[in-house]
Amino acid sequence: MKKNDPYAALRFKEFNMFLLLRFAMVFAWSMQFIIIEWEVYSLTKSALSLGVIGLMEVIPAIGMALFAGHIVDQKEKKGMLLKCIIGFSIISFGLFLLTWPKIVNGWSTNMVLYSIYFLVFLGGLVRAFLGPTIFSLLALIVPKKAYPNAATWSSSVWQIGSVVGPAVAGFSITWIGVHWSMCAIFTCSILALLTLTQIATKPILNPKIGEPIMESLKEGVKFVFTNKSILGALTLDMVAVLFGGAVALLPIFAQDILKVGPEGFGILRAAPAVGALLTMFISTHLPFYKNAGIKLLAAIFGFGICVIVFGLSTWFWLSVFALFMSGVTDGFSVVIRQTILQLKTPDHMRGRVSAVNSIFVGSSNELGAFESGLTAKLMGTVSAVVFGGSMTLLVVIFTGISLPGFRKLDLQKDLEEHENHK
Repeated sequence: MKKNDPYAALRFKEFNMFLLLRFAMVFAWSMQFIIIEWEVYSLTKSALSLGVIGLMEVIPAIGMALFAGHIVDQKEKKGMLLKCIIGFSIISFGLFLLTWPKIVNGWSTNMVLYSIYFLVFLGGLVRAFLGPTIFSLLALIVPKKAYPNAATWSSSVWQIGSVVGPAVAGFSITWIGVHWSMCAIFTCSILALLTLTQIATKPILNPKIGEPIMESLKEGVKFVFTNKSILGALTLDMVAVLFGGAVALLPIFAQDILKVGPEGFGILRAAPAVGALLTMFISTHLPFYKNAGIKLLAAIFGFGICVIVFGLSTWFWLSVFALFMSGVTDGFSVVIRQTILQLKTPDHMRGRVSAVNSIFVGSSNELGAFESGLTAKLMGTVSAVVFGGSMTLLVVIFTGISLPGFRKLDLQKDLEEHENHK
């Protein structure tokens, strides 16, 4: 393997299957979330109802996260991932039925709405296990010296899937409608199941199999809170994403503020996707190991600026550009954070560390959606978005000043240790 080879991890067949599987799941999950947002807002015309969707997913995702991390560290990863994908498939099929007029004909709006909330809640339970399983499986597919490159590709694919999914959702609502868009999501979950068959069963590396659950959870939480690099990255990203959840209000901007309809909604959703594609290309060729701390701070600060510009814009194409740049900056943030986690986490604790990560960051998108929906109801949509972006900037400034050690974080030494690992 060549030094600084931008395609190092891609030279392993199973990793390519892993990327395809991860993209299919992230794409389907994020596409599903946006379609449900559109459907719920169409049913209720309530900003708060958009926030409730996020809350319904985030409550079980956070509540089960630590227990899920313990279980993932104790179990074989491919089998766990199989159960997660099957669970998601059942939920997506249920939503497919709930958006079928022939099925829900005669149902009250509240009955449809509460049924959707229930399935979203079940999805939160599945997601509590999916994140730690994916994170742990990655480390078993490539050798240690390829971790940094694998983390870059994996986080880039996650970022692309998380923005391409909503972008496609915006267009598919116009082209084929909500119901058949849900059918496409179910198809993606079947693709993920087929792809998983190309990945072999992996060994369990945890030396403490059968460890009491409370001791295991305590060890995982203690590791995160004593590792300043991991704690700083997670805290910074969590608060930034929490207050920067403007995209949760995109249906309102598309329908009521910019007045561009489903077509404009699709373009707005596509803008971050294009930014994420650019991020992927750059990050694989110009790794961010050197001065990772200050680069992460800069990326999230830039994200906050983009959110404010988007909130204040009344010109459609300026809004599109602001969202494009938010995709670029958020993409850099994700790549840097995932690299920190992969390099700083020992194999036997990946499930638990990823579980804590899901509490800090993985659920902050949905919690951010609830915050955005609530503040939009209290202070108006535009004010809510500007408030969120401003809070993001304040968090970055506070973190940079109060954690000088994090500003100086550099991953070059960790990279060299992994490169020299035999």
